[in-house]
Amino acid sequence: MELGIYTFVENTPIEGESELQHPSKRLEQLMEEIELADELGLDVFAIGEHHREEYVSSSPSTLLAAAAARTRNIKLSSAVTVLGSEDPVRVYQQFSTIDLLSGGRAEIMVGRGSFVESFPLFGYDLKDYEELFLEKLQLLMKLREDEVVSWEGKYRPSINNRGVYPHPYQEKLPVWRAVGGTPKSAYEAGAMGMPMAIAIIGGQPAQFKQMVDIHKQGASDYDQPEQRVSINSHGFIADTTEEAAEIAFPAFKTTMDKIGKERGWSPMSRQQFDGSITLKGANAVGNPQDIIDKIMYQHEIFGHDRFLLQMSVGSVPHDKLLRSIELFAKEVAPAIRKKLGKD
Repeated sequence: MELGIYTFVENTPIEGESELQHPSKRLEQLMEEIELADELGLDVFAIGEHHREEYVSSSPSTLLAAAAARTRNIKLSSAVTVLGSEDPVRVYQQFSTIDLLSGGRAEIMVGRGSFVESFPLFGYDLKDYEELFLEKLQLLMKLREDEVVSWEGKYRPSINNRGVYPHPYQEKLPVWRAVGGTPKSAYEAGAMGMPMAIAIIGGQPAQFKQMVDIHKQGASDYDQPEQRVSINSHGFIADTTEEAAEIAFPAFKTTMDKIGKERGWSPMSRQQFDGSITLKGANAVGNPQDIIDKIMYQHEIFGHDRFLLQMSVGSVPHDKLLRSIELFAKEVAPAIRKKLGKD
């Protein structure tokens, strides 16, 4: 199983600190996080796209290019590229460039996006939300196949026999599709021969088993080979379960309450949070053994071959985040690999 980290480069209030960090400081910390994950042998580091004041990640490809020059082995992915409000040609060119800089370590993870700020920002109509994504995804996948492209769509301007450069280092850039709880998205990913990342940030993971089954069915119906599956979860690791919860809860609550206020959710209570970090809950918060147990429990459900952990759902002290990465790489990852016979 591949094990890694994803982040939206949050810059939210840290409990006990009076001011937000300067964005440049937060990006300096991000590079330290990526370098540590690479040095300690984690498999993937992914950066998501957001266009909101509490994130410093409106341009994941820029951040991943910087990371490419400072790492040696770790795969570098978006998580996600909001493809409906992006241009697929530019996405392909940017990640081909990252692939060249990194010697073949770039990936693209596309999704429709959990926030919609990018659509009015870049002049797109939200009523076209789903159609924009599917059309642009089809173009992105075509770019992986043909050096010279002709394309005609409804929303994106036509391309008439044009080459798209540079070519990536890899023969084909890996493109994953991230999904939430929508069965149609899982089916489409399978039908298009795409690996799928399931974002599980609430409820019970067992509820998402149908998504893996639907993904397999889509692949079977369209004669595609069975594709890989990643589980992407919120979490945090410390030396003890109690310490992990005490660090993570204020950050989780800050972020989830802000989103909840916009979407009509109730504020997160400590009781809800504690329930979410139990073995069968969605959040992977605890000591290394807690996380090992949770990953293996979920593996029994999904049989997945990648697990990505978002350790900064809201901002946490930087030294604590580095310790979380260290525990993930030094204690959790070796145990998982040994249990699955891949040490």
